[in-house]
Amino acid sequence: MRFLARRLGALVLLLIGITIVSFVLTQAVPGDPALANLGQNPTPEAIHAFHEKYGLDDPLPQQYLTYMGHLLQGDLGTSQQTHQPVSHDLSVAIPATAELALFSIILSAILGVGLGILAALRRDTATDASIRVVTLAGLSLPMFWFGLLALYLFFFKWGLLPGGGRMSPTITSPPDVTGFDTIDSLLAGDLNAFWDAFQHLILPGLVLTAYNVSLIARYTRSAILEVLHADYVRAARAKGLPERVVINRYILRGALPSIVTVLGLVFASVLAGAVLVESIFSWPGIGEYAYKSAVSLDLPAIMGVSIFIALVYVIINLIVDLLYAAIDPRVRLS
Repeated sequence: MRFLARRLGALVLLLIGITIVSFVLTQAVPGDPALANLGQNPTPEAIHAFHEKYGLDDPLPQQYLTYMGHLLQGDLGTSQQTHQPVSHDLSVAIPATAELALFSIILSAILGVGLGILAALRRDTATDASIRVVTLAGLSLPMFWFGLLALYLFFFKWGLLPGGGRMSPTITSPPDVTGFDTIDSLLAGDLNAFWDAFQHLILPGLVLTAYNVSLIARYTRSAILEVLHADYVRAARAKGLPERVVINRYILRGALPSIVTVLGLVFASVLAGAVLVESIFSWPGIGEYAYKSAVSLDLPAIMGVSIFIALVYVIINLIVDLLYAAIDPRVRLS
């Protein structure tokens, strides 16, 4: 409990720090939000009205304190591009990104951990070399290039999968329950909508998975190699335990903290918004919302996205720390 209380206290201080840094950085960006949002050749009266509406002429400390006062009441402000509350925009974008992130991270964890274990157990063989070459290629290929290639081949050239968005225009969206189109379609009993939503997930999900699998596989291989010849593993083999038991009970358990760490970082990274992938596939998630907010100098939206990303990383790190204690009894949270 003391550990949780201390981490929650640190979370509050961290969020205050994030708001200060985000606010200062957004103010340091050259350009006038009024000019970015009012189109070409706005009148001086329109610019003045925009500044007055959003308090842009107030001193910076006053602007920050005003923002924090609204934030404490749960008000993230109004987006200057959508003219909707930022909290509403985030409530729409977060489930879209979360659905894509879960699809990608489940695939990535299964394939990445499996390939990493296989490469480590068959170290310096043709299998190990092949996996290392493939994963190195996966990390080296630019994600935007891979996304465009996948879009060209599977959508434009072969017509096997839909090209963008979460659902086809001809399909009626299911009632919003969880925000996940696939799950909401199943809850509504609409299998056509489910299949359409699932097909839209495949291309952006696989592009994200290609990079994440490579990263997880290489970290897993290194983690397994570190414990493969540890004393307790040699002792287990000396007792005559079957190799399957040695791998599952001793090697994997010893490597799990490192694997959990990279899985947490990958999940947080994808959940925080895969800007390039979401932009290429017109996926209406956090990444696309952050990109549009940045190019239009939408200050409330930028602040809202920054706070959300900070929350994601802090919460994921907290979960990873708690998992350490569950995995390794030598770890004590105090």
